[in-house]
This record gives sequence, structure tokens and C-alpha cells, in this order.
Amino acid sequence: MTQQLSIFNTLTRKKEVFVPLNPPHVGLYSCGPTVYNEVHLGNLRTFSTFDVVFRYLSHIGYKVRYVRNITDCGHLTNDAGQGVDRIHEASMLEKLEPMEVVQKYTYGFHEVCRIFNILPPSIEPTATGHIVEQIEMVKRILENGFAYVVNGSVYFDVRKFMEKHSYGELSGRVVDELYENTRELDGQDEKRNAVDFAIWKAVSPNHIQQWSSPWGMGIPGWHLECSAMSSKYLGQQFDIHGGGMDLKFPHHECEIAQSIGAYGLAPVRYWMHANMLTVNGDKMSKSKGNSFLPGELFSGQHPLLDKAYAPMAVRFFMMQSHYASTLDFSNEALQAAEKGFRKLMSSVALLNSLPTAAASSSDITALRDRCYAAMNDDFNTPILVAHLFEAVRIINSVNAGTETITKADLVLLSTTVNDFVFGILGLKQEEEANNDLLGNLLNMILNTRTAAKQNKDFAASDKIRDELASMGIRIKDGKDGTTWSIEN
Repeated sequence: MTQQLSIFNTLTRKKEVFVPLNPPHVGLYSCGPTVYNEVHLGNLRTFSTFDVVFRYLSHIGYKVRYVRNITDCGHLTNDAGQGVDRIHEASMLEKLEPMEVVQKYTYGFHEVCRIFNILPPSIEPTATGHIVEQIEMVKRILENGFAYVVNGSVYFDVRKFMEKHSYGELSGRVVDELYENTRELDGQDEKRNAVDFAIWKAVSPNHIQQWSSPWGMGIPGWHLECSAMSSKYLGQQFDIHGGGMDLKFPHHECEIAQSIGAYGLAPVRYWMHANMLTVNGDKMSKSKGNSFLPGELFSGQHPLLDKAYAPMAVRFFMMQSHYASTLDFSNEALQAAEKGFRKLMSSVALLNSLPTAAASSSDITALRDRCYAAMNDDFNTPILVAHLFEAVRIINSVNAGTETITKADLVLLSTTVNDFVFGILGLKQEEEANNDLLGNLLNMILNTRTAAKQNKDFAASDKIRDELASMGIRIKDGKDGTTWSIEN
């Protein structure tokens, strides 16, 4: 493979040849979930996008350190310090400690990732585990004159920052327009400028999560944890930062300003953003009733779904659209993807039994080069999928006897298919995926039963045991935990 990888850099708005800061090492950071609720499909698309980036960079020989954070510290929903702390709210609604909420939904996130075959990152730091680093970063920003303290809160001074640096370059926002749009909002009195944002926020004494700081008890600002953790594990400058398009402003814009304010360096070389999901052409939202969770998609239990869809069919569906383009969910599109996925897997299963001949009818080397060219063109998975269906055509033709292939070309074709279908796109054979899904779902059910027993809700615990037994699934409690088996 001689082609160079190019990435569309959101910061410069153009494709650029990827040149790592410290080859063969690559630093990759992606914003992870805020664990106050179940992960939704928009998150799933973003995480699958950067899973493919991680897989491909590793495949072509880079030593990738992939950092994806867990936000387990509540943040107020706007930079004025107003709004809702989602983890605090979930804690009150569910009558659980914040860390119980965090544990519950972190586990659920990991289960969805396992079901969807998203690889774990190299490092998965938590916000609460890095309060010290966040406080130290605030101190540096203050020392450099880009922040100020008011009533125990610390605000980033955007106007002061703009005397030496640009702000809004990533998102294309104009500060004067932002000022006009925010000047009437509540909670602006403490701030020098309406566009300033909190990097440390004082909270009331009854706020459940809060930490001691030089400025009093409080919580980190919304944007601070990603800057603190990415710089700790990847350095003050690193290669790639990813996330959803909705994070471009203000989250990523503020990350840039914070890092420059603390270290004097632009933190990221290449910014990547996965685009949004729509449903039947409409923006996905709870208020429209067209928002659904991965579990609903996999079970089919949603009014907008005609049926259940297997996780690998959904993953394949996502791979058929470029990460930077809008992806529209519909039953028709999902069912077409399901048929395409099964066709691909059926052909792949034939590889080991294909006959060989003295000469080949197809140029497998050229096909493999086209697969690499697609991925080197900003991780263009839909073009890659089209090339893989050329491999499907060859496999089916050789199997039918209308084309021939040499033993050497068959080995190359098999390597190509396995590399790109399984290693890079992260797909699995349906039977293997279904077995994984069954195991993961049963483990989730058993964890729910364990929690019921711990809460002395023995009626619920017994009901789960009995209903599983009625399905032919026997569970056994032992000193090392609970196991399950399928009765014949």
C-alpha cells in the first residue's frame, strides 16, 4: 500500500494528508458519553465512527493511543451556570447516589459497545478521577490572564483571549453575533462578557456532587475535563480529536481556547466530526417521538420500527454512509442494509471452499488497492463497501464456475475480505454476533436480578429466575456469582 491517508479537517475545512506529530505513534481523542441515561443512537454513530478510525489507523501500522472519556461529573447545561446538572437530576429522580447512576449507565454503555462490536479505547478516563488535573488547568489559565474569579466561580475571558488569539475558528461563529444572541439570557450578571464560559462553577451546598478548590466548593466547567484529560494522556498537542457535530460549538471551540489559554498551543492537528442522525427525514428528538435507543432497535420494541434489527446489520447500515454526512434511519433503509449484510456474509462464508485454477479472471491486487484508497480518502466506508461487493461478485462467480482464481489470488482475496470486513469495518458473522448478543443480554438481566437481591426485592429476583426458566434458560447462584446455561 503506497497511498497516503487524507482526513477532512473541520478546522481548516479541507482534506489534508495525515502527518502524525510523532510517527509511528498517533494520539486520538474522542468525547465519550455523559452517563446519566442510556446511550442513544446518535452517540452510537459517533462511537462507531471513531472505532473505525481507531481500527484503520492500527491496521496500517500506527501505534494508536485512543482516549475516550466518561463524563461522570454533572455539568450545568449552559455556560452561564444555569440549567440542569443531568447526573444530579437523574440521581434525584431515580433515588440513587450519583455514583450509582454513573455505574449503572457506564455499564449499560459498555454493554451496548460490546453488542455493537465497538473496541474499548486504550484509556477511558473519568472526569471525577481527574478533578486535580482540572483544577491545575484552571490555575494555569488564571495565571496567564485569560480567566477571572467571581463569587467562587471562574470564567474564561473570551474578549481578553481574543486580544492575542482567534476564537470561533473551528465552528465559524462570530463573537459579536454570539454576544447579540446571548446578552438577554439569565445568569449573565457575574460575567464580564456574555460569551465568557465557566471553567469552574460554584454550586449551592445542597448540590450532591461538588469538590474543594482554591475558589471554594464547586464543579468543573462543562468543557474542562476533555482539555485536562487529553493533555494528560496525549500531550499538550496531539493528532486527532473527534466527536459529534453537535459538539463543535461550544464544546470543542472552548476546548481549543482553554488549551491555548493554559499552554499557549493549539491542542489538535486534525478535528473530525460525525454528522447527525435523522428518522424518515426528520431530526431525531424525544419531543417528536422519533428517538429510540439501541436496545429498542435490536428488540424492535418501538412504534416506528416494523421489526427488530440485528446489531451487525445496523452497524453495516451505518458503514454505508460517510461519517460526515447525515444518516437517515427508516425501516426501508434498514431492511435493505440487512439484505446487503446477509449477502456479504453469505459470500464470505464461501471463501474457504472456492476452487482454484491455473489463471485468475480478476485482478485481486487492484481490488485490494481500491479498498485501501477508499479508506485513505477520509475513511470513506461507503466506497469501501461498494468495493467489497465487487469481492462478493468475484466469490459468487468463482463458486458458480463462471470465473477462475489462482490459489495465490484466493489467499489475497481472503486476506482482503477478512481485513476490511472484520478487522476494519468491525462486522461479525450473524451467528457469532447473535451468540454474543444473547450472552450480553443475559448478563444484563442477571445483573438486574443481582441488584434486586441486594435491594432485598426477592419477588423480582424470583420472577426473573422463573421467567428465564420458562424459556429454557437455567440460572445457578454460587459463591463466585450467578451463571446461566441453556437446557436441552
